[in-house]
Amino acid sequence: MNGADTAWIIVATALVLLMTLPGLALFYGGLVRARNVLSVFMHCYAIACLMSVLWFVAGYSIAFGGGDSGFWGGLDKLLLLGIDADTLSGSIPEILFFAFQMTFAIITPALIVGAYVERIGFGFVLLFSGLWMLLCYAPVVHWVWGGGMLADGGIFGETGVRDFAGGIVVHETAGLAALILAIFLGARKNKNTPPHNPGMVMMGAALLWVGWFGFNGGSQLAADGGAAMALTVTHISAATASLTWALWEKIKFGKASLVGIVTGTIAGLASITPASGYVGPVEALIIGAVAGVLCQEAVNLIRNSFKIDDTLDVFAVHGVGGIFGTIMIAAFGAGSWIAQLGSLLIVGVYTTVVTVVLILVVRMITPLRVDEETEVNGLDLAAHGERAYDMSS
Repeated sequence: MNGADTAWIIVATALVLLMTLPGLALFYGGLVRARNVLSVFMHCYAIACLMSVLWFVAGYSIAFGGGDSGFWGGLDKLLLLGIDADTLSGSIPEILFFAFQMTFAIITPALIVGAYVERIGFGFVLLFSGLWMLLCYAPVVHWVWGGGMLADGGIFGETGVRDFAGGIVVHETAGLAALILAIFLGARKNKNTPPHNPGMVMMGAALLWVGWFGFNGGSQLAADGGAAMALTVTHISAATASLTWALWEKIKFGKASLVGIVTGTIAGLASITPASGYVGPVEALIIGAVAGVLCQEAVNLIRNSFKIDDTLDVFAVHGVGGIFGTIMIAAFGAGSWIAQLGSLLIVGVYTTVVTVVLILVVRMITPLRVDEETEVNGLDLAAHGERAYDMSS
């Protein structure tokens, strides 16, 4: 065991949890109507709790178990059987590796929350999120990070897919699931209401930015120059994408908004995530510069051309950003074009099929969408019996 590596991954684990609680909760909560902010908080908090338990019970074993089929890790590590404080994973305790990966299993289904806020049933959120993490996310983790079929020595030969911190594993899967759920749900009754608290959105984005240092820097699984480089390129991409998003807004609409610039931050973070272990600062600058414009145009395309009410633009920012960053790994010569594009296609098809099947099954058990009166009056009071603000706001 290496003490420095262990200490850094302990900190990184806390930082990644900070991304969901409270970062993502505040970011999403500020973007909805005031009468729905508590429901967003509830979704993020409950998902964090449920994913933690499910990752412990079975998710970790499916992702990182000792199975050699290439498709899943098996069940040999259910309930962390055979793992104690002295068991190592590389240079750190395996129990710490479990905890670090658990925070990824928390934030990935939590990202999907942004697509369905203000109109979804709480029971559906919990049942769908739990099954989706176990049946979609965890197997994909095994394929890419657990030595499965997309990794080195898998179906793409000696050089498998390169996805340092989750462009495919986290952002593509969550983005596609969000888009599919938005299509099944249909548009909100009143989808033109502006964010109730842009300041809250900024605070959430700032916490996500800080937490992302653990997300990408921690994925090195060591306290070394690679972690420092991953952290640095993450920051450069985020800062650059923030500026290009704001500039593009100014050119198109005459004003650069606070919500816009911080959404650009998230676009830059999502885009650099898969490449953060494979590129330097100049490449990060290019990725961020393109991401700020690319993801903004994806928002406009999905909202205005396709007329899909992905409420908080999960696919346009996270999905498109993660896919773009994954492709840029090959563009900069750090990965195989075949492995990068092939993995995006395989994971995209798998995620789409699993998500559609789960939606069809889960909605037979618990309602997908709340009734019209609940939606109009807000989910806070109807679903959770609480109010954050005066209903006139």
